[in-house]
Amino acid sequence: MIRGNAWILGDDISTDHIISGKYRFESLSLEDMLPHVFEGVIPSFYRSVKKGDIIVAGKNFGIGSSREHAPLLLKMIGISAIIAKSFGRIFYRNCINIGLPVLTAHLIPDVTVNGDLIEIDFTQSTVINLSRKIEERFTPFPKEILDIILNGGIIEYIKKKGALPW
Repeated sequence: MIRGNAWILGDDISTDHIISGKYRFESLSLEDMLPHVFEGVIPSFYRSVKKGDIIVAGKNFGIGSSREHAPLLLKMIGISAIIAKSFGRIFYRNCINIGLPVLTAHLIPDVTVNGDLIEIDFTQSTVINLSRKIEERFTPFPKEILDIILNGGIIEYIKKKGALPW
């Protein structure tokens, strides 16, 4: 189960919105990139985000470039999950690969405001806006994918289990 406060974003948030491509060509470490996460979208994000917070977004979250460091930086900065109406396919898979839960919901993004308390229960496949007492079911992850997420991503899964589940 995951519980955290919501950060609201709209439709078509690209990997370039998460971390500008200009930092890709500089010799910055991932840690040095953290202050620049969402700098063009939410300038105060780095100073305000708390460990465990949840991103709630509209359609096409993570579209654009297949930059692996976009989801990794979100995880490093403390984001515990991302809920959106839909995702860029490569971004979605990159999140699974690093153990950052991403789930599709259609009602919760429309009824949630910044700061609402959100709870995700993977065993019940529910996401609840606790601040507004609104619940939505989501399509459960296949067992193998959920195991990868819960173990912290593919690399951690292999370290613990010795091989992938398929």
